[in-house]
Amino acid sequence: MLNFFQQDEVAEAAQAAEPVVEEKTLSLFDLMFSGGLGGQIIIIILFVLLFAAVYIYFERLFAIKAASRVDKNFMHQIKDSVQGGNIESAKIRCAQSESPVARLTEKGISRIGSPLEDINTAIENAGRLEVYKLEKNVSILATIAGAAPMIGFLGTVIGMVLAFHELATSSGQAQMGALAEGIYTAMTTTVAGLIVGIIAYIGYNHLVVKTDKVVHQMEATAVDFLDLLNEPA
Repeated sequence: MLNFFQQDEVAEAAQAAEPVVEEKTLSLFDLMFSGGLGGQIIIIILFVLLFAAVYIYFERLFAIKAASRVDKNFMHQIKDSVQGGNIESAKIRCAQSESPVARLTEKGISRIGSPLEDINTAIENAGRLEVYKLEKNVSILATIAGAAPMIGFLGTVIGMVLAFHELATSSGQAQMGALAEGIYTAMTTTVAGLIVGIIAYIGYNHLVVKTDKVVHQMEATAVDFLDLLNEPA
């Protein structure tokens, strides 16, 4: 019969004889760039699109926020200056306020003395230019939102072509390791494309909502200014 120490030695020898199974972990970086050259090119393109989408979103967001800042007393000051006949003071007040609302009002003030319809047309034309400035590069976000998933699906097709090509050239005897590259390309590019597309889509719609609020603000200011000109002296 084995004593206590001999039992321990036998147990240790048995444990040493067992093969050590290392747990293999896969990092996000390895997952994204394990799809071969084709998959890596697609992933890099999607990263570039993601960077462009994030940059455009925040650049436009800050610009739209700056454009929406208007002094609550702005129109009251303009009204007092215009009704008092101090047109130059009203123009100076508009120039001091760097906002689309102020630029529209200044355009209307510069046309005082012309027919009301001409003033309205001048304000509308200035408004179109301001809207164009607000929407600058926003359409690129919409393009990225549509193009990124398509590029991801392109990677999927490339990956599946690689996988089936491996099967065809090996007469159906391809090893799983050889097929993994094509499968990685197919799966990772699809996920990456959808993520970039979703981010760009949400960012685009958020900017559209913000822009619409500024446009509404400009329209309300234009109406107030025209009503001011229609008031009896």
